[in-house]
Amino acid sequence: MFQNLQDWFIGQDAIFQAFLATLFTWGVTALGASLVFVMGDMKRKYFDGMLGFTGGVMLAASFWSLLAPSIEMSKELGLIPWLPPAIGFGLGALFLFTLDKLVPHLHINFNEDEKEGIKTDWHKSTLLVMAITLHNIPEGLAVGVAFGAIGAGFDGASISAAVVLTIGIGIQNFPEGTAVSLPLRRQGVSKLKSFWFGQLSGAVEPIAGVLGAIAVIYAQPILPYALSFAAGAMVYVVVEEVIPESQRDKYTDTSTLGLIGGFILMMILDVGLG
Repeated sequence: MFQNLQDWFIGQDAIFQAFLATLFTWGVTALGASLVFVMGDMKRKYFDGMLGFTGGVMLAASFWSLLAPSIEMSKELGLIPWLPPAIGFGLGALFLFTLDKLVPHLHINFNEDEKEGIKTDWHKSTLLVMAITLHNIPEGLAVGVAFGAIGAGFDGASISAAVVLTIGIGIQNFPEGTAVSLPLRRQGVSKLKSFWFGQLSGAVEPIAGVLGAIAVIYAQPILPYALSFAAGAMVYVVVEEVIPESQRDKYTDTSTLGLIGGFILMMILDVGLG
């Protein structure tokens, strides 16, 4: 049965593959959010470790799954190998920087008076969801671009590499869903609403994934830029949001080790299986 499912998936259009893959990553976010039904709270030590793990996966994926292929594809296209990755990486970071300044949001471990973006009277729960949603835009885009590269017919693109990236993003989405639902529950929001908001933060991934796949299939020369764009956006999120969130309490060593563990796991998945 698994082999039949695998054969069916491989035979699908790349855009549809990107859609299915990002539905999976969204589903894992929902699975993480569902812990609110069985857990009343989580010790800050484990919470910070999970955040660090998320950052490690994102950092490793940024290089092994996005920047390195961008460099190789630039060579294949006869371009200066470092130029498209550098331009795309910078634009990806600038894109998230702009969203960070415009979209009202509140990082998980921050106080309400530390909310960012344009001024608004949105409820704290909405601001928390918006923060994680910003995390998920580059993640969905990365998966979409990876499958789009296959549809565009680039020699360096492979279904195994795209699937490994999807698995890696899915793994780190689990703690992201938990990171929304449990704090909301702690603030007195009902379990059902906490779960709803937690899973909702991942809903943007299928949208970003499909758009990323369409972009590189129908505008193939942008692929090296698109890969590095997603990498730049992800690294911006890690440095500006994930790491500071995980380092605000006394469990800095735990969050740092979590980041190292996440990086190693993603590296093994990408190099060993991709």
